[in-house]
Amino acid sequence: MTGIKHIVWDWNGTLLDDNHANLSAVNEVCGMFGRDPVDLEHWRSIFRRPLVPCYEELIGRGFADGEWERANTAYDRHYAAALPRCSLAQGVPGVLHDWAATGRTQSLLSMASHEHLVPLIAERGLSAHFTRVDGRRFDTVDDSKADHLIAHLAGLGADPATVVLIGDIDDDGHAARKAGARAILVASGMMSRERLEATGHPVADTPAEAVRVLRGV
Repeated sequence: MTGIKHIVWDWNGTLLDDNHANLSAVNEVCGMFGRDPVDLEHWRSIFRRPLVPCYEELIGRGFADGEWERANTAYDRHYAAALPRCSLAQGVPGVLHDWAATGRTQSLLSMASHEHLVPLIAERGLSAHFTRVDGRRFDTVDDSKADHLIAHLAGLGADPATVVLIGDIDDDGHAARKAGARAILVASGMMSRERLEATGHPVADTPAEAVRVLRGV
């Protein structure tokens, strides 16, 4: 991890501890389709992008016309209701202060919609930590973060070789590879440690530990 000058942070499941809100919203979708509720361990074992086939596996069948849109709307509504009860992840915002104290920079990139994300970061008092905050500004065929990360780095004017993405799912690792950056994955979010380790990227338990790995401490 030598030569890293900039961290791109993921939000959900990385800086924000929202597993319970995610699971509650997922089980709202389960109820819509007559599927028994799932526990967090099961959800972390199957969650992936693209989301549509992931949810089709969850409910045990393909979506008919309009059903994915209804499921997505229900998820968003239920998640939004639970969001105020979500706290920042362990060690946040301290880890953001500590990284800034090294004289290096950081930004935030999330697959949550940009219009939803920006005020949320401001409400949490975190905006000043980041040189750029981007949510999902466009759709992609494969529903991956990769093209969003490439656009994010272009907006920063950053050399991908000097960047590490810290996120909580395998798609964060895939996005970093495609963009020419590096990745550290945290096992406190939406994927099990075993699935994250299978990517070949370093895995940490918390954002603070991820930065210690990055700094070789």
